[in-house]
Amino acid sequence: MNSTRAILYGIGRFFSPLYCVAMKIRERNYRTGVFKVADPGVPVISIGNLTMGGTGKTPMTWHFARLLRDNGFRPAVISRGYGGATREPVNVVSDGSSILLDARTVGDEPRLLAETLPGVMVLTGVVRRLPARRAVEMGADVLLLDDGFQHMAMARHLDLVLFNADTLAGNSRVFPGGDLREPVSALNRCHCFVLTGTNDANRERAGRFAELLQTRFPGRPVYFTGYRPAGFVELAADGRGHEARDVDLAGARCFAFCGIARPDSFARTLEQMAIEPVEFRGLPDHHGYRQAEVDRLLARADRAGATVLLTTEKDLVKLAGFDLSLPLYGIRMAVDPEPELDRRVLAVAAGRDCGGEVSGPARD
Repeated sequence: MNSTRAILYGIGRFFSPLYCVAMKIRERNYRTGVFKVADPGVPVISIGNLTMGGTGKTPMTWHFARLLRDNGFRPAVISRGYGGATREPVNVVSDGSSILLDARTVGDEPRLLAETLPGVMVLTGVVRRLPARRAVEMGADVLLLDDGFQHMAMARHLDLVLFNADTLAGNSRVFPGGDLREPVSALNRCHCFVLTGTNDANRERAGRFAELLQTRFPGRPVYFTGYRPAGFVELAADGRGHEARDVDLAGARCFAFCGIARPDSFARTLEQMAIEPVEFRGLPDHHGYRQAEVDRLLARADRAGATVLLTTEKDLVKLAGFDLSLPLYGIRMAVDPEPELDRRVLAVAAGRDCGGEVSGPARD
């Protein structure tokens, strides 16, 4: 944790109990029917987290959407569209055959999913029952609720909570005094846990955390997934990222930058790929680029002697249409979940392993 965040969390600790009470009241209102829970009529799989920031929800959502599509389902991804400019209640980013909206309108993650998941519908909206209803009308037979754990207004049949294997529960305190979006007791709502980004360096610590989860929340399995670079994509003239099969940037003079929750994870990916950038620039999560800022990045790259720009695939989709003087590549990431997790997702989609609507009580 950086010093600024530590100071803010230190101040915020005094307000955390009030936030905890508010979140518990909210949860109780959904449980008792004061707040309505929408049922879209098809299986809903929620991919969410308890902590702030990057746990790998987007790669996991991408993996499950492709898994479902390839097994004969018609999945749709439903997202809030964080960072997008639109205020429309329903935004069809992709109807499964055409991409209809750009990243500036609907946010980087929905646009990335739309570009990389042909045959999968992607819709956004703050009140997610509305894009969910539209998706079902368009023919979706299973919904993937991206970042859905706190969105209790939508019923779900499988509630996955992701933890990053490097950061786990952070400082284990509730916002604004820490990294947790809700009290830990909220985890009683979920069906299972997924520890993302597990590798040899963090496997032992992740294993101890998994044991703690299973002790505190018995009956909920813990799955482990790896997180690996799957190649490069290049921003082409049509404004989309295209797979770059024969590119090897190890040894190239790359200017690297990213606007994600954990820039250090991108830096570790570069190290894993034997890429040593001439300069690395971390930007805020869901960063909105402007031409003036892109020009400043290009000037920094020029001063550093870079010949290539390198970023995440999520950032790359937001840079279409900008005037770039250097080739731009993004790194595509993929997850490797345990086969049992894939089987469970398919069973839920087929209606064979439904845990019911999960807006249940959080037991202290």
